Amino acid sequence: MTVTLHGIRNCDTVKKARLWLEAKGVDYAFHDFKTQGVSEAQLESWCDQVGWENVLNRAGTTFRKLPEAEREDLSREKAIALMKAQPSMIKRPVLQRGDTITVGFKPEDYAQLFG
Repeated sequence: MTVTLHGIRNCDTVKKARLWLEAKGVDYAFHDFKTQGVSEAQLESWCDQVGWENVLNRAGTTFRKLPEAEREDLSREKAIALMKAQPSMIKRPVLQRGDTITVGFKPEDYAQLFG
């Protein structure tokens, strides 16, 4: 089964997830959406699976620096447009294993997924 870890290379949480996967011997591909981009179709798929509220990183600096008008009245479409324009607003990492995705990194969630 194909495993892809989507994130930003310099993100501390992504680094923790990569170390966990490597320590457990999980073969995975890394997709840096900061340098390689992310398609609207991919964002829509993630949002369909786990909800845009879980994919959009509202706690990050990039989101918090947006003008208040852009942060208000968020909808799925508006969130996807923001994340496509600025991939730093995507919560990291996004782990894709077959048809299953996991957003964020918690060792216990990864242990259950790869158990």
